[in-house]
Amino acid sequence: MREAILTIYPWLVSGHVIFMTFWLAGLFMLPRQCIYMLDAAPGSAEEAQWARRMGLLRKIILTPSLIVVWVLGLTQAWAMGYFTEGWIHIKITLVLLLTGYHGWLVAKTKKMARGERPLTESRLRMIGEIPGVLLVLIVVTVYVVRSVLA
Repeated sequence: MREAILTIYPWLVSGHVIFMTFWLAGLFMLPRQCIYMLDAAPGSAEEAQWARRMGLLRKIILTPSLIVVWVLGLTQAWAMGYFTEGWIHIKITLVLLLTGYHGWLVAKTKKMARGERPLTESRLRMIGEIPGVLLVLIVVTVYVVRSVLA
């Protein structure tokens, strides 16, 4: 089984990077959509439209990308025997934090879709930077920490 996976390894890596990009793009977009929704009057057609857009973003991009990233990433790590290496534990921890952020943000957007306003514009702008910070840490872990520990 491992040999079969290794023959398609470049495709696994490509898929992992592609869906990671989709996932991060969605995580950058969702707080921005929340900011736009704050300007809509509660109960208005505009608020309903933003709620629909956020729901579609979650359903079509965010959740599927999250699942594919995890499946392809864990498959790669297993096929290459990375689970015994320290850097992979750092990466997995960071991706778990990103996954937790994803879940937390989804919960907040669902509250907003119900008419609540759990976050201010300034708070949304600040938390919108979290995926970028985690992306930097993940990339540094994979390419710098990994080479140092090798």
